[in-house]
Amino acid sequence: MGHVELVDLSKSYDKQKSVLDGINLTIEEGEFFVLVGPSGSGKSTLLRMIAGLEEITGGTLKINNETVNHLPPKDRNLSMVFQNYALYPHLNVEQNILFGLRAKKVSKQEQQERLMEAVEMMGLGEYLKRKPRELSGGQRQRVALARSIVSQAPLCLMDEPLSNLDAKLRAHMRIEIRRLQKRLGLTMVYVTHDQVEAMTMGDRIMVLNDGKIQQVGKPIHLYNEPANLFVASFIGSPKMNLGNAVFVEESKELVIENALSIKNNSAYLENIKRTEKLKIGIRAEHIFPATSETATHHLEVVNVEQLGNETIVAFDIGAELWTAKWAGQWSVQVGERVPVKIDMDYLCFFNAKTGDLIRPAHFSKEKEVAAI
Repeated sequence: MGHVELVDLSKSYDKQKSVLDGINLTIEEGEFFVLVGPSGSGKSTLLRMIAGLEEITGGTLKINNETVNHLPPKDRNLSMVFQNYALYPHLNVEQNILFGLRAKKVSKQEQQERLMEAVEMMGLGEYLKRKPRELSGGQRQRVALARSIVSQAPLCLMDEPLSNLDAKLRAHMRIEIRRLQKRLGLTMVYVTHDQVEAMTMGDRIMVLNDGKIQQVGKPIHLYNEPANLFVASFIGSPKMNLGNAVFVEESKELVIENALSIKNNSAYLENIKRTEKLKIGIRAEHIFPATSETATHHLEVVNVEQLGNETIVAFDIGAELWTAKWAGQWSVQVGERVPVKIDMDYLCFFNAKTGDLIRPAHFSKEKEVAAI
């Protein structure tokens, strides 16, 4: 069992400004749940409150329908993997993995059985007698994971466990952690500031900013229908292109940043008040390359990033820098004016004053294929 419920949870220090405020959330049993947000948003504090390492200022925390606000960490039946791995430098790998079981006075036979299972799973067989200083970052991380596995706790908390690893190893460990979670049926609560990790690993994501929930949902839902400007700019790589926009009724156009005009040929804009201050957003992959005949605009290139499998092209749109992401390798030069296609149905509309989403992009897969 690993069902977690947070009811109006809050955290403040010395009755000053709240670090977390009004957190209401349910994490289902067996779910891989990701907490994501910028540094200082309160995500690690929230994880430590679930673990019992931080005192709860207000609200109720339930694990498996039992209120655990005042239970010490050892009685919450959970494990935790820390950002710095928290390994004992004077103990070898085997002793580090078994430390918690020995503290709980688990029988030696069961300790060895659990140890062998975890070591085989994490590929640590040849490192059991080594000290942490003799291991690489990835190996230390696997030791911390193995220590969590042997506890056999149904709820596992992870606080940015991959942040100290290089890019290649991070990509590999993302797959390994996800595979491990599915195999063991764990409920996992995973904290990261990396939205790529959040998108690729989570069954659901909660986006936090300044101690408040911005949006909770499946990764693809947050990507396609961000609840507000913060989520729109935080989820996705490259981030969503944004700009101030106004409707010009005389010409039936939408003018963005006083620099880009788009014909209003969409049938899905009836609920948008023309008098509202608007911001629009468009994903980098929805600024399509075009020919001179099919182009809606010709934009001047200000930067090009050749990534091998795709090309990132940047343009100045008024005061904003927009990026387009095109599959494959494109021979585009800085200063060149290139033909692109921008369709009204690929725009997200936000209220510029409140930041809230008014209308998400409205397009079909068939239309997307036709636009390319």
